[in-house]
Amino acid sequence: MNTTASAWLRGTAVAGVLALTVGQAAAADSGACIGKVPTLRVLVQPTPSVGLMEELKGQFEDKWDTSVEFTRLGENERRAQERLDASTGAGAYQVYYLDEANVPEFADAGWILPILDYYPEHYDFDDFLSSRRAVGSWEGKDYVAPTMGGGDILFYRKDLFAEAGVDVPKTMDEMVAAAEALNQPPDHYGWANRGRRGSGMNVWTWIPFFKAYGGEWTDEDGVPQLNSEAAVKATETFVKLFDYAPPGGRTATFAEQMEGMRSGQVAMVYANEIFAPPMEDESVSSVVGKIGYAPPPSPLPSAGFGHGLGISAEGAKSECERLIAGEFIGWATSKEMETERIDRGITSDYARKSSLDNPGLTASMPPDFAEALKGSAPVTSVLFWRIPEWPTIGDELGLAIEELTTGTRTDVQASLDEVNDFAVHHLRRSNR
Repeated sequence: MNTTASAWLRGTAVAGVLALTVGQAAAADSGACIGKVPTLRVLVQPTPSVGLMEELKGQFEDKWDTSVEFTRLGENERRAQERLDASTGAGAYQVYYLDEANVPEFADAGWILPILDYYPEHYDFDDFLSSRRAVGSWEGKDYVAPTMGGGDILFYRKDLFAEAGVDVPKTMDEMVAAAEALNQPPDHYGWANRGRRGSGMNVWTWIPFFKAYGGEWTDEDGVPQLNSEAAVKATETFVKLFDYAPPGGRTATFAEQMEGMRSGQVAMVYANEIFAPPMEDESVSSVVGKIGYAPPPSPLPSAGFGHGLGISAEGAKSECERLIAGEFIGWATSKEMETERIDRGITSDYARKSSLDNPGLTASMPPDFAEALKGSAPVTSVLFWRIPEWPTIGDELGLAIEELTTGTRTDVQASLDEVNDFAVHHLRRSNR
C-alpha cells in the first residue's frame, strides 16, 4: 500500500473499525490500476478548459501510465455521438463531456455513473459551486464534475447606443425596441442570437422568452403546454428579433452569434456571461472597451447552465477503467487546473467556490460586468424541462422554431400544436 493510503488508514481508524466512503475507497484502490488502462478515451467539445486539458495531459499520462485520447466534436454533434455511443452499448469512450441538456436522460437510462463513486476525495468535490453541481445532478445524485457554467446578461455596444440616443434596456420590450432602432445594415445589425435548431441551441435561447411570458412546461395534470398562449407570444417575439440579425443569423450557432458581436457587426446580444471575457481580449475582439454589460431586462430570466465530465457506464466497463476515469476527471477539474486556467487568462471556464477569491477572475473586465453578474444571479435558474425525454422533445421544438425563424413555416400556433402533440405521444411511449 502506498504512503498516502497508509496515512489515510491510520487517520480514519476508529476502534479498529475502518469506515470508508465510496469515493475514499476509490482513491485507495486506484493506485493498483496504474498501467492497467492503456488508453483512456474522452469525448469532448472544444472549450478553453478542454484545450488546457489536452495541452497538459502528459502530466496525467505519466502518473497513471495511460494514453489519453480526445475526440472533439461540436456541441450538437457531441451530444448526438454520446447518445449513439451510450444507447447502442458501443462504449467507445470512458469519459463523456456532459451538459445540463443531456444529464437527466443519461442518468435516468443508467448510461453514466454517479460521479462521487469514483471522484477522488482529495480533489474536493464540495468546492464546486452549488449552481454548477445542480445542473449535473439527477434525483439527488451528482453525475458530473463541472468545468464551467453561468447565466445570461445583456451585452451592448455603448458607442452605438450613445450615437442613437437609445437607453440601455431595462425591460424585454425596451430590448426589442432597441434592436429595431439600432439595426442599420450593412454597417451594423441590432441583434444576434442562436438560430440553429436543437434543444441546446435555439430552444435554449427561446426558453427565457417562454418563461418571461409566464410559460410552464405542463399544466396541473402534467399535460405538456408547448402550444400555450405564452409559448406563442414567446415564439413571435423570438422570431421577430431575427429580423434585426446579420445575414445567416437565422441559423447561426452560438459561436457565430458571439463572433458577430466581437467583430463589431452587432449592437446587442442576450447571452451567457462566459462569452464576456473574449470581448475584452484584443487578440480576438475588435470592440475592446466598447461593450457594456447589464442585468437581464425584466421579466427575462437567466438560463443557468453547467458543463463538465462524467463516466460512461458502457465505456468504462472494468473497475480499473472507472477508477482511472475518475482520477482523470478529478485531475481535469481540480482546483490546480482551474487556477492554471485563470492564471492564463481563461476566465470564462470556472466552476469552483475557491475561484471566486482569485483576483484574476474579473481583473480584465470592466466594473459593469460584475454589476451585471450581481443582477443576473437572483433570476438565474435551470429553465429547461428537466425530464429524460427533454432532448428528443426539445429537438422537435427546435426544428419548428427554426422553420418559423427562416420562414419555411409561418403559422406559429399550428407549428406549436404539432410539437405539443409530439410531446404528448412521446411521453406516453415513455410511460411518463
